[in-house]
Amino acid sequence: MHGILKNNPLKEVNIEMIRRIEDCESEIIENMRGGDGCVTKEVLLTPAELYDKGRLYAVLSLEPGASIGYHIHEGEMESYHIIGGIAEYYDGEETVTLRPSDTTLTPDGEGHSIKSIGDVPLVLIAQIIYK
Repeated sequence: MHGILKNNPLKEVNIEMIRRIEDCESEIIENMRGGDGCVTKEVLLTPAELYDKGRLYAVLSLEPGASIGYHIHEGEMESYHIIGGIAEYYDGEETVTLRPSDTTLTPDGEGHSIKSIGDVPLVLIAQIIYK
């Protein structure tokens, strides 16, 4: 169904039931969290559209060799779902290789980093939800 939601619980927010990727807010972030290279972030849902229960629901793309530096989540959790490419993922204790359809979960108080190690860009969905 296209158009504005009926009975919209977020009356102050204009919510579309379908949003095309070309209509998403997009930005390029250099050295994200102290990582290497650039990350392209395409916001799929805003915090208001997440009922303010999270701050991020986005597609992230990392060119080969690009990374998101190690960081710890406080008062929130983050998950990554790999769509394409190959990643090196570090959870603070061990490093593992991730492939398409793998999902990670970094709970409150824990940290992680991720790096694109394949020949094609790493593409993932990132979601951050408040505790």
